[in-house]
Amino acid sequence: MVLALHIGAAIALLALALTLVNRFTWARPVPDAARADRTESPAAAAPRLSLLLPARNEGHHIAATLAAASAASGDEVAEILVLDDHSTDDTAARVREAAERDPRIRLLHGRDLPADWAGKPHACHQLAEAARPGTDLLFVDADVRLHPGAPAAIARRLAEGTDVLTAVPRQEVGSPLERLVLPLLHVTYVSWLPLALIPRVRDPRVLAANGQVLGVRRVVFDAIGGFDAIRTALVDDMALCGRAKSAGHRVLFADGHALATCRMYRNAAEVWRGFSKNLFPGLGGSTVALLVVLALHLLAWVLPPLALALWAAGVGAPAWLLPAAVATGAAVVQRGVLALRHGHPGSGVVLHPVAVGVLLAIALNSWWWSVRGRIEWAGRTYDSSGVPKPSAAPAEVPSSVAKTQGHPEA
Repeated sequence: MVLALHIGAAIALLALALTLVNRFTWARPVPDAARADRTESPAAAAPRLSLLLPARNEGHHIAATLAAASAASGDEVAEILVLDDHSTDDTAARVREAAERDPRIRLLHGRDLPADWAGKPHACHQLAEAARPGTDLLFVDADVRLHPGAPAAIARRLAEGTDVLTAVPRQEVGSPLERLVLPLLHVTYVSWLPLALIPRVRDPRVLAANGQVLGVRRVVFDAIGGFDAIRTALVDDMALCGRAKSAGHRVLFADGHALATCRMYRNAAEVWRGFSKNLFPGLGGSTVALLVVLALHLLAWVLPPLALALWAAGVGAPAWLLPAAVATGAAVVQRGVLALRHGHPGSGVVLHPVAVGVLLAIALNSWWWSVRGRIEWAGRTYDSSGVPKPSAAPAEVPSSVAKTQGHPEA
């Protein structure tokens, strides 16, 4: 037990040290809101952007997403394409309403999902096919609200030598499980890797990515095969960025706090399902990697506060106190730094061990989904390789819509 606590203290101190390094070195593009005023700007001299949004049953917030995209976009955005991927709600109607206010917005209807594609890569592939020739591509999730000037800031980065820019928006949280688990995204990003190495090291294993905001130069996108090369990737952002790095292209993983805001999930069930879909595939589907992650998190962030509680109750040995206190103190400082930087709920500082325990339970569920070959998301079911199961057949599309599938509405 004493040895485990000393190892945990060392891991917690290392995570804190990397967090502090990343606090001052993680790229954080800041948009100039004045660039979203439709006047000529330096970004307009760069290749213009096609803003691309895949949407599946996003009617509850797509209107706000498109309103924000329109307001955020200046001359650098040539078009805003939304692909309705067989939604059964009013997503398409909301997009049509938005298109009446901004002529750059166009609605496309997704083709049926082939047997050898996962849903989001297929939707993004169709968007890229429909994008105006010569533009660079900016993929944005349908729950992301861009801030004024964000597209211009991304266009400038792409024009100045970045080949792929992937950014983590400011994460909004509401339900208790969101408030508990979502801040661990930042904890995971900053605890184990000096993020400044990502654009400097070609090795694709030195990588973090977030597909909520992903800009890519068209020439690079075409050179690496686009989404066609990662058809069954359930963690498509990591797969696409990994291919880019392997080919020698510069990938910038950015803190997108100033670029956009995202409400990723809206209740406990969505948190559980969403992370269950991503966690184990995000580890490359490796059980060994999962066991390492479980050990690191348990030793650094769960065992030490548990040992402190036992010691305070008179159960633990005196030798537990110092390493347990060091590890717990390091975690408190780390979460405090991240709360101040990213606006996390203050309760996360105190409830960090509980949050980590919940995350590890989700990770085990993610492993179980993959082992049994049944990964569920967005009304579709995939096997462990990302191939859709027959039960995941797309919803019926009315004949009036089917005539326009894969093409913008007239």
